Amino acid sequence: MTLHVTNTLTGETEPFEPQDPDDVTLYYCGLTVSDPPHLGHARSWVHVDVMHRWLSHLGYDVTHVENFTDVNEKIVARVGEDDLGTSEASVAHTYIGQAIEDMRALNLLRADVYPRVSEHVPEIIDLVETLVDRGYAYESNGSVYFDVTAFDDYGSLSNQSIDDIESQGEPDERTEKRHPADFALWKADGVDPDAIADHRHDGAAPAAESCETAQTWDSPWGEGRPGWHIECSAMSMAHLGETLDIHVGGRDLVFPHHENEIAQSEAATDQRFARYWLHCELFALDDEKMSSSLGNFVTVSDAVSRWGTNVVRTFLTAGAYNSSQVYSEEAIDEAEKRWDRLERAYEDATAALDSPDAHTKEVDQTLRDAIDAAVSDFETAMNDDFNTREAQTALLDLARALNSHREATDDYDYEGLRRGVDAMERYGAILGLSFDGEPTGDVSLAGELVEFLLSIREREREAGNYERADELRDELQALGVDVQDSDDGPTYRLP
Repeated sequence: MTLHVTNTLTGETEPFEPQDPDDVTLYYCGLTVSDPPHLGHARSWVHVDVMHRWLSHLGYDVTHVENFTDVNEKIVARVGEDDLGTSEASVAHTYIGQAIEDMRALNLLRADVYPRVSEHVPEIIDLVETLVDRGYAYESNGSVYFDVTAFDDYGSLSNQSIDDIESQGEPDERTEKRHPADFALWKADGVDPDAIADHRHDGAAPAAESCETAQTWDSPWGEGRPGWHIECSAMSMAHLGETLDIHVGGRDLVFPHHENEIAQSEAATDQRFARYWLHCELFALDDEKMSSSLGNFVTVSDAVSRWGTNVVRTFLTAGAYNSSQVYSEEAIDEAEKRWDRLERAYEDATAALDSPDAHTKEVDQTLRDAIDAAVSDFETAMNDDFNTREAQTALLDLARALNSHREATDDYDYEGLRRGVDAMERYGAILGLSFDGEPTGDVSLAGELVEFLLSIREREREAGNYERADELRDELQALGVDVQDSDDGPTYRLP
């Protein structure tokens, strides 16, 4: 089956046909590094990662670029807070470090390039100059604005007409612009204290002091800073060329950010900017968009520390990238149960496969057919617009087939189990799940400590202190140690 994707630009689900039949260019609008990454960011990260993995599985050579926006008023607003730094650049550096650490914790494939705005100002200035020279942009009081009336297709991504679009940009820009919908490509001077007023946190330096640390660069129009939208066009084209195969971003960026990217990029090159626009739906907490600005977020580091990478990824891939998803304790609990079923099935199947009860001549056609069906369902789901929800269901079907085989016989089908274990590893990896992950630290010492605590728990039980025994079990489980009581005594599994 051919991969099909839903293209926001056309509103249609289309066969995926990259410019080069062997190579795919993939760009993702990355973070504005003004806050710790949260689960809303992780949701998009994970789905882009799955796209990368599936495209590679299909045989494409994927060039993946994801930017960091390290020049922004929201970053300036954080200057002076504890441990964040005393300048816009140092705050950005701190949060880029946090983002990279969280990316590794989520088992994301590394992008080929993580460009930063501050490193691409020459490319940005060149692009702005091209737009001015071609009549699509104009200078006004040291700033440069894109003329939306000069670009015939403006509004095509968001399905809006220019007359319906309200003014873009800061209020003080309106007197400088020819049309209210024109947007800034280059902003004169630095950052005004009023521009960061709504973004400051307790403990930040005084606004005027923070703004003095804002980065500026010389340009043909005077000292200034890049506009937000021009940054992604310059960075993506610098590393992937004038036309991208896939451009991914959050649904909330369709307008104005992505609309403006198309206008300025295509006006500069006369080439189609992106063949396929894929948009991740928003992630909600209590029926409200999870966002840094609203303060209603769960950080990536807290989520991974609490539940582990596999549970977080199971949760985030339980919904397709273009379907809405709501964070709740119930949803996380369900993800924990799903991952536990997958992990137990894999471990039990591997143990059976490596046991003397697995026979070369034993054939369970029901098992083999079920494995083939689950694999087919997984591939069909992924080729249907990267439908991770149905792909995850197929993986659970595979786990169920392996369990059924083990429970039905004492003589195992070696070949069937081997196929099933291989399929779980191969297709689980597409979702970024790891069945052979090792706990951090000294595993043998961890096991000895758990056994010591379990021995104390047994003594408490023998003494009739059942409440304390239950507390010890609950404390171990809170640390990720799965304790199971049986007639032969307690058993445990490390996280």
